[in-house]
Amino acid sequence: MSQSTFTILLGGEIQLTDRLIEAVAGTRVIAADGGMRHAIALGLEPELWVGDFDSAPAALTDAFQHVPRQPYPAAKAATDGEIAVSEAIRLGARRLILVGALAGDRSDHALQHLLYAVRLAEEGFDVLLTSGTEEAVPLIPGTIELDMPKASLFSVPGFSELIGLSIENARYPLKDFHLPFGSSRTISNVAEGKVHFTLQSGRAIVLARPYDFSGV
Repeated sequence: MSQSTFTILLGGEIQLTDRLIEAVAGTRVIAADGGMRHAIALGLEPELWVGDFDSAPAALTDAFQHVPRQPYPAAKAATDGEIAVSEAIRLGARRLILVGALAGDRSDHALQHLLYAVRLAEEGFDVLLTSGTEEAVPLIPGTIELDMPKASLFSVPGFSELIGLSIENARYPLKDFHLPFGSSRTISNVAEGKVHFTLQSGRAIVLARPYDFSGV
């Protein structure tokens, strides 16, 4: 088991895929409120359960009554997910896998997870957000590599103006590109295998759909 890789179980929907199961295998686990339901589907045993428990049904509470809980009032200054991440960092996390971060009824939470992931990356943490069928990785100044199936879809929405953006090993490569804030130029690209991203300045997220080959 990796002592510095933590899976954070959030409330968004997930789909069981090989990539998701492989990503969380051997990690330490913290559940945020109703995200605990994913522990059953993934066969995980959280070491801590945090939140105000307003979205955790009684059956879930009974099933995991042995897991230590850290309750918070409903009127709090942070989401259950951010609290769970803070606890993981306190316990030594350097890599964070946010499961259930990208889908569900609350688009405000999904957007906040993406923004928070970028901030965590700027603080030096390795972050992956996943629903099983969709994955997201922060892109900040520097270089990252994303291992994707050939012909699968990905996009790079910017959270700011992007300067010096390069995308290699994709159907629509870019080199030292200036992407204005709000531009759709980097939406719906197609991977040719491992895709390399370089950025000189700005903040973005790589949204990948490893099981989506509709761009073929």
